[in-house]
Order: sequence, then structure tokens, then C-alpha cells
Amino acid sequence: MNESVIDAAGTIAAARPGRPAADAGGPGPAPASVPASTPAPAPAYRARRLRPLLFCAPFLVLFAAMYVAPIGYAAVGSLFTVHRSGLGLTAPTRVFDPLGNYSRAFGDHAFLSSLGRVALFGLVQVPVMLGVALALALLIDSRSARGKSFFRLSSFLPYAIPGVSAALVWSFMYSAQSSPINRLLHPIGVSIPFFHSEVVLWSVANIVTWSWAGYNMIIIYAALQSIPAEVLEAARMDGASAPRIAWSIKIPAVRGALVLTAVFSVIGSAQLYNEPTVLQPVSDGSVSSTFTPIMSAQSAVAAGNYPYAAAQSVLLALLVGVVSFVFFKLTHRGEEQA
Repeated sequence: MNESVIDAAGTIAAARPGRPAADAGGPGPAPASVPASTPAPAPAYRARRLRPLLFCAPFLVLFAAMYVAPIGYAAVGSLFTVHRSGLGLTAPTRVFDPLGNYSRAFGDHAFLSSLGRVALFGLVQVPVMLGVALALALLIDSRSARGKSFFRLSSFLPYAIPGVSAALVWSFMYSAQSSPINRLLHPIGVSIPFFHSEVVLWSVANIVTWSWAGYNMIIIYAALQSIPAEVLEAARMDGASAPRIAWSIKIPAVRGALVLTAVFSVIGSAQLYNEPTVLQPVSDGSVSSTFTPIMSAQSAVAAGNYPYAAAQSVLLALLVGVVSFVFFKLTHRGEEQA
């Protein structure tokens, strides 16, 4: 009887849930081994990696078609020179001459003068324009400013006007016969020769500054909005004045925006074309057909010398790239030292 009771107790214990079979006195089934994670098949892994490229494909196609292909075509085209017969009775021929157009560009006084003119334009106009944009952004962002939406819109409005239309309006403002600016200055005996050979560059700079200061102001103003309100409030509680807060907190905080707008402005200065081209017919000859590098390249295109125009464009692109790279390096070194 004792043996039967013991056997019954073992049977009941083995039947309890959660009890391993080994406790019942006999060897239980071996635990099932957890299958090791098998690597995904190579095609499926590659498909997952290529999936993001499908979303970028439209941009990559447009970028290659609109930027890379024209640059490559210009670079290849600049390696040829155009030869014409003395009488001009036969069609011009293209001869492979890798350095011909570039050596001609470095000896072209008009092209070199246009590069120097644009360099002087950028050295003066870009800091002035960014200074105006920064001042506008700080004024609109100030605590005591009223009507911020109105002043943001009014400052940005000149950018919404196409460059050609703005140049046409300013050509009327600069005209010696109808200039309202000189009419206002006439009672005090002042007359500004806007189209004088030594003044016309700054007349163009005034149009560009008027058109683009609001655009750069919006970028800087957006960067100002990212400054934590707690930082500004702590500075006010410490007794810092508004100019002190602007100089020590706000301007350092928008350093990245200033660098970005400066690079954009340098590139835009190198692409100066619309404003001087519109002013050229009314400038009494002070704005020549080679006033800027792009105008010089366009003049070569009008003469049918496409390879020489391509060489000028390639040189301009290389110079702008070098200037932008050096500027980024200098500003990055300044950030590291700070």
C-alpha cells in the first residue's frame, strides 16, 4: 500500500503545471534548442540598402542633367580652339588645344579686369549687405519691436521683385534726366553721377544690396529664433543691456547663418549679370560688354567662340570654388579657436 501511495503522489506531481518532468522521477524530454538567427539573404539585404537611393533618384537625375552634365560639357569644350580661315569663306574648325583658351584668358585684359571688378565688388558689397541684414534682423528680433510681421514683409519684399525689373526701376532712379534722387538733392547743390565710370560699380552694388538684404535678413532672423528664451532672460536678469545681449549672445549664436549667407553672397557676386546688363544701354558706355566675367563669356558666345566662353566659365567656377573653400576653412578655424 505504501508503494502505491508513493507512485500516485509521483504521478500527481508530474501532472502539475510548470513542473519539469525530471521531478517526476524520470528523465524528461530534452529542451528544444533555440534556433540561431540566420543572416538575411544577400539579395534582400542589398534591396534594403538600395531602397533609400530610389527616393533620391529624382534629385540625382536632375542634378546630373542640370549641373554635372553642363559643367562636364563646358570643361571638355574648353579644350578646343576655333580656327577660321583668313577670308572667312569656309566654316570654322575646332582644333584640340588643351591650353589655348586658358592661356588666351590669362592674357585677356578685358576678362582679367572683369575678375578684378567683381572681386572689388564682393569685398565691399558683401560685408555691407550682410551688415544691413544683420542689423535688420536684430532690430526685428528686439524685445521692444512692434509690427514685426510688417517689417519682416517689407524688408523681404525687394527680393520678391525680379532682378531685371529692379534694375529697370533703378535705371530710372539713376537717369540724369529723370532721377528723383538728384532732384531731391538739387536744392543743396549736390548731384550724384550714377553712371560715371568710377561710380557705376557702386550703383550696381546698391541695387544688389537693396534686392538681397531682406533675403539674408530672413535667414539670420530664423537663426535668432533658435536661441533659447531662458538664455536671454538670464542675461537680462544679470543686468545685460540690449546692445550687450546682441553683441555677446545673439551675434555669436547666428555665426553659422552669417557664414552661410556670406558664401551665398560671394557666389552671387561672381554671377553678377542681370543688373549691369540692364544698365548697359543707359550707362553712356561706362558698363561695357565685358563688365563682369559672365558678361565677358556671353560676349564670346555672341561672337561664336563657344570654347573660349567655356574656358572663361571654367576659370570663374574654379576661382569661386577656391574662394569658398578658403573662406570655410578660415571660419572653421575661427570656431575651433573660439
